[in-house]
Amino acid sequence: MQHQNASKSNQAKASARPWRAQLLVLCAVALMGVSGMGRAESDHDRARQALEAGAVLPLGTILERIGRDNPGQVLDVELDLEKHGGLERWIYEIKLLRTGGALVKLEVDARTGSVISRKVKD
Repeated sequence: MQHQNASKSNQAKASARPWRAQLLVLCAVALMGVSGMGRAESDHDRARQALEAGAVLPLGTILERIGRDNPGQVLDVELDLEKHGGLERWIYEIKLLRTGGALVKLEVDARTGSVISRKVKD
């Protein structure tokens, strides 16, 4: 009888383990999402602070300047702090779709508004 009870107890423990494993995986995924959100908020805060400090031009100003020579629909914009040779500078990465269907990727100095690079894919 004791052997049967021990066997049933072991089976119950074994059947509870997959549930525990699923719970652990779920918690780990939730924690990864929260840590990613914290980083995104930090990036957003740094970009906002750069704008308030005058280190970057507002996006509207940038789009107005580049729109003269690069007409098209804005598909995506990113503002990144890039490091080159120990120097840091803010770069707007802008993707545009031209009327004919060409995709244009621009890198723009966020402080000056000057286009650093332009790549066109037809």
